[in-house]
Amino acid sequence: MRRTERFPVEGANSLWHVYKTVPFWKVVKNFIVIQTARYTPFLGLKSWMYRRFLKMEIGQKTAFALMVMLDVMFPEKIKVGENTVIGYNTTILAHEYLIKEYRLGTVEIGDHVMIGANTTILPGITIGDQAIVSAGTLVHKDVPAGAFVGGNPMKVIYTREEREERWKDDPIYGTSKTPKQ
Repeated sequence: MRRTERFPVEGANSLWHVYKTVPFWKVVKNFIVIQTARYTPFLGLKSWMYRRFLKMEIGQKTAFALMVMLDVMFPEKIKVGENTVIGYNTTILAHEYLIKEYRLGTVEIGDHVMIGANTTILPGITIGDQAIVSAGTLVHKDVPAGAFVGGNPMKVIYTREEREERWKDDPIYGTSKTPKQ
């Protein structure tokens, strides 16, 4: 179950109420930072920009690939652990504007997580440490630590234990909890 706060609106759909929920100049600043970072090939610079200007919590050695789209309204609700990879063109949302309400929810991505390209992560989601999210996945519910998930709708492909068993003889990943360096 996603953990979101719900805010009902009256009259027009909630997107028409956007600047009652978030200041216009905050959105402008966030848009400029996010769009600049989307095209920046320098991983350290991206993380610095996200920490400094968007107030995001990002662990060391985390990599955001080209074209990653962060929530432009509430990026400060996105937290990413250490040594995590966010794949090309992934979208991470911390809000959703619906017809009669809007919802806000924190997104927490753990340490040593791999998010495949073209994934969409919805608000109120937690992705556990060492999880792997297959490319093109719609993450609409929490991902257990160490699990390998994929699809639309998202399904658990392997639990941590099943993945470790399948990969125990792999020369790179072996049976260790984190990839060998």
